[in-house]
Amino acid sequence: GGLICYLPVLFLSILYVRNFPEILALVIAFFAFGIIGLTDDLIKVLKKSKDGLTPMQKTVLQFLAAAGFVLYSAVVLDLGSDMILPFTGMTVSIRIPPWIYYPFLVLVLYFISNSVNLTDGVDGLCGGISIFVLLFFALVAKKIPNFEYAIIFNAALTGGLLGFLVYNLHPARVFMGDTGSLALGGVIAALAILMKIPWVLLIAGIIYILESLSVIIQVAYFKRTGKRVFKMSPIHHHFELSGWKEVKVVYVFWAITLIGCILSFLTLF
Repeated sequence: GGLICYLPVLFLSILYVRNFPEILALVIAFFAFGIIGLTDDLIKVLKKSKDGLTPMQKTVLQFLAAAGFVLYSAVVLDLGSDMILPFTGMTVSIRIPPWIYYPFLVLVLYFISNSVNLTDGVDGLCGGISIFVLLFFALVAKKIPNFEYAIIFNAALTGGLLGFLVYNLHPARVFMGDTGSLALGGVIAALAILMKIPWVLLIAGIIYILESLSVIIQVAYFKRTGKRVFKMSPIHHHFELSGWKEVKVVYVFWAITLIGCILSFLTLF
């Protein structure tokens, strides 16, 4: 099912990659993380098991994918540590040595790709949230000069996601899998980095962050005490086990994301 999202991105890259080198950077992030997810999904299918790539294999491959995007962006796009500040709209150069900043960006890509992947546990949840986030980036790109590539890319990817979401809503007939969720996570982080607003992921991507934090807290607390903080993690499963219907979880999380995107937009302009 996640392959549906790939088609418009592939078509777009053929049409616009010569005019916008940034699109190639986004395509690198999208397909590099997506291929990792596809490999994981294929292994699960072939083995007829829930076990795909080992955690170590997946981690190494994700770090390589993230490093590939950062390297291309640094060499070809001259990616620096410039950042658009909240509430001012001003672009300032943050004085961070490259040997610190670039590894930090790799970690951002790794964390967000996994966070989006964790969100894909309920019909329509990940796809719907990601549509809101991509539309937010498109609106920001329309307000700020020189980000036309983000409007084009997001339009293509959002179109693919909308077509997918029709069949992914409860009861789902197609599923995103790691193929789609890792690709989405990688490219959403890449967009935030290229548009010089990585900090917005903390607000617009609040559900992604909460999903990851719930897993980290659950695992750390259980190892320390033998008890659980949540009934189940990621946190959307906690609400399901608390009596929420799947559709309610999805709509509430969508609403939180929409509010986060609006707040992020207001902090920029």
